[in-house]
Parts: sequence; structure tokens; C-alpha cells
Amino acid sequence: MSINIVTLVGRVGSDPDIKYFESGSIKCRLTLAVRRRARNSDEPDWFTLELWDKTAEVAGNYVRKGSLIGIKGSLKFDTWSDRQTGATRSAPIIRVDQLDLLGSKRDGEGGMTDTSPEHF
Repeated sequence: MSINIVTLVGRVGSDPDIKYFESGSIKCRLTLAVRRRARNSDEPDWFTLELWDKTAEVAGNYVRKGSLIGIKGSLKFDTWSDRQTGATRSAPIIRVDQLDLLGSKRDGEGGMTDTSPEHF
């Protein structure tokens, strides 16, 4: 048996980066800051999120830098060959299956009018 589930709640670090493909697919990339409480530090952990299609469209329409969101998805690794050295490199990405808009409209322009969480 194996399980690959990631659940995070945090604040978005930048406006969504949306890409539209000829196939009709939509891809959105976001960064998410999640605070990890520690004795000596309150620095956030940063995660790169990848959203597709309807979820990506919702993020593009309603999520902005500073928005409070919750996500559920799975961990994957993007791999590529470094152009200068030829070495194989990789980076962790959270592939988002579920997006919850947790903030109120006051949290940012374009937010939902309802303060209750919205599920997409």
C-alpha cells in the first residue's frame, strides 16, 4: 500500500502564473508560504503548486498574492537536464487536486464575497 497526499494551508506568495495550451488545457503555478512553528524561528516553508484545468481557472480568477488558501494534492518531482552542466536536476511540486479559498473578500481584491470556505 502507498499513500501520497499533501494537505496545506497558507498564504500565496505571488499572483498566479497561468498558461493556456492549444489542446485547451490550462496550467497554473503558485507559490505557497506555510508557517512552521519553531522555538527559534517563525520562518515559512515555501511550496510550488501546480494546478490544472478548472482548478487552474478558479485560481487565476480568484487567487492573488497574499490570499489564504487550503489545498489537497500529491507530491511529485519535476526533473530536467541542467543546460550548463548536463546534470539531472529535480524540484518538488505539489500537484493540486482540491483548492479551498479560505479568506474573505477583504483579504484581497477579487476574493469571494462569502467568508465561508469555497471548495473547487
